[in-house]
Amino acid sequence: MKKTAIYPGSFDPVTNGHIDIIQRGLCIFDRIIVTILENPGKDSLFTVPERMELLAESLKRIENVEIDSYGGLLVDYVKKRKACAILRGMRAVSDFEYEFQMALMNRRLERSVQTVFLMTGLRWIFTSSSIIKEAARYGGNIESMVPPVVRKRLAEKFGFKTVGEQ
Repeated sequence: MKKTAIYPGSFDPVTNGHIDIIQRGLCIFDRIIVTILENPGKDSLFTVPERMELLAESLKRIENVEIDSYGGLLVDYVKKRKACAILRGMRAVSDFEYEFQMALMNRRLERSVQTVFLMTGLRWIFTSSSIIKEAARYGGNIESMVPPVVRKRLAEKFGFKTVGEQ
C-alpha cells in the first residue's frame, strides 16, 4: 500500500524551504499532497488560486506531488484523502511548541493520523514566507530563497524589478 502524507500550510508564498521539505518527505512517503489552508480570517498576499498556481509551477519537475486546498479540520481532510500522516517542517525551537500542540490535538481528534516532523535544512532555517514578503516589499534580494516564478510574482505585487530587468 502506498503511503501518502499531507503537507499543509499557507504557502503565501512557497519558499525553497518548503520545496526542501517536500523533496525530503518523498524519501519517506510515496506521495505528498501539498495542501493550502483556506483561512478567510488571515490576510494573505496571494489568493488561494494564485498560491496553487505558484506551487504548481514551482513543483512541476517533482513527481508524486499533488496540490490541493481545504478548509476545516485538517484531520478530516487527512481521512478524506486516505493519507497516513501529516508532514510538517520545523525551522527552530520556536516552532516546536506550536507544532507539538497541533500534533497532540490532531492525534486527540483522530488517533490514526500521525504527524511527522522534518527539520528544515540549515540553508533554510531562517527562511519563512513572512520574512521573505517583508524583504521583498522593500526590494531586498530574495532570489536564492524562492523559486523564480515566486520572485517574479512578488516583484509584480511590490513593484520592483527582477534580475535581468532594466
